[in-house]
Amino acid sequence: MTDATALEHYRYRRLGPVELYLGDARQVLAAMPDASVDSIVTSPPFWSLRDYGTGRWHGGDPACHHPLPAPRRVDGASCGLCGATWGDPQYGLEPTVNEYVDRLAAVFDEAMRVLDPAGTLWLNLGDSYTGGSRRAYDTRSGIAGTRQLPAVRNGSPLPAKNLIGVPWRVAFALQARGWFLRNAVIWSKTNPMPESVRDRLSTTYEMVFLLTKSHSYYFDLDPIRIPLARPEAADGTRIIGGAGKGRTGGIGATARRRGATAYGSGKYAAEQTGAEPRAGRGNLVPLGHAHTAAHPKGRNPGDVWRIATRPYRGSHVAPFPIDLPLRAIATGCPPGGRVLDPFSGAGTTGLAALRLGRRYLGVDVRSEFHEETIIRLRPYLPDDTSREEGG
Repeated sequence: MTDATALEHYRYRRLGPVELYLGDARQVLAAMPDASVDSIVTSPPFWSLRDYGTGRWHGGDPACHHPLPAPRRVDGASCGLCGATWGDPQYGLEPTVNEYVDRLAAVFDEAMRVLDPAGTLWLNLGDSYTGGSRRAYDTRSGIAGTRQLPAVRNGSPLPAKNLIGVPWRVAFALQARGWFLRNAVIWSKTNPMPESVRDRLSTTYEMVFLLTKSHSYYFDLDPIRIPLARPEAADGTRIIGGAGKGRTGGIGATARRRGATAYGSGKYAAEQTGAEPRAGRGNLVPLGHAHTAAHPKGRNPGDVWRIATRPYRGSHVAPFPIDLPLRAIATGCPPGGRVLDPFSGAGTTGLAALRLGRRYLGVDVRSEFHEETIIRLRPYLPDDTSREEGG
């Protein structure tokens, strides 16, 4: 089977600039051509947090009730009565954090091959603690379910109540496999979920890592700059407000009338003496412009992004807010480029890609999520895409 044929095997739907694929992320990416996407923006399932209901029994006796307890139904487990095998393609329910990291790293090995040499990877991950059990979220009904997830453990001697550092474990694993780790962005949630904890601080942030395939890559900071409050002062030649009000280049109006300049006293002071401009000149340099002036298009937003979570009423319970992929795509994907999300979920990355005029490739293991994605993306699709079907 050729790569093109294999990729068609996974195709779920194609609608104009949108291509959706159904299957395991690593397998689907393995069928994609080299250097075929410009940016990857994704938020994989966090470890030991949710069960998305993708597990199924295979083989054995269809009439068997399979008594294996739910917490022990991990991928590859067997029924002791009929020999059926439990298969679950989702990520995040691995028995140990090391298995989770290894499995994600294998996905991003394929992602590196698929990514253009000038491409960027934006990876959102959250953390968890050792010890105890977590109650799964029933994504089929949208209410808290009764299925208990396996106890959080990481295959190490860490005692209970330890913060595991899952995002950084993944980031370092990818770095060791050849990725350039360029930024660790803190997504500071302005409306975090309350936690009933009394012996630690509540968690109010998640990590967004910027990784690249190459030393040099596409990165346009201008679309996400923070606009200046007073752009007329960006060149540093004037001071607005405060004790220095009315001063230009650090020189008061009276001193300027007497011939003082940012370069000394007298019209030709700097030229005649060859001296450096005197202290107190503000931030001017001999060229007449500010060497520390703000960028006229706005300042760099930095690596702490204060963004609120957004409510979502679909069956996917954990989509990140569209603000995150909007920033990542505007900065890390060239106009008209192709954006890939190997863990597409509710298609928030796709929604951001279409709003910014990019193409979108989404991969997920649940067809229900793709159907929700199509509904969300429909208003941004060309009118002539309604009859396009999947493979």
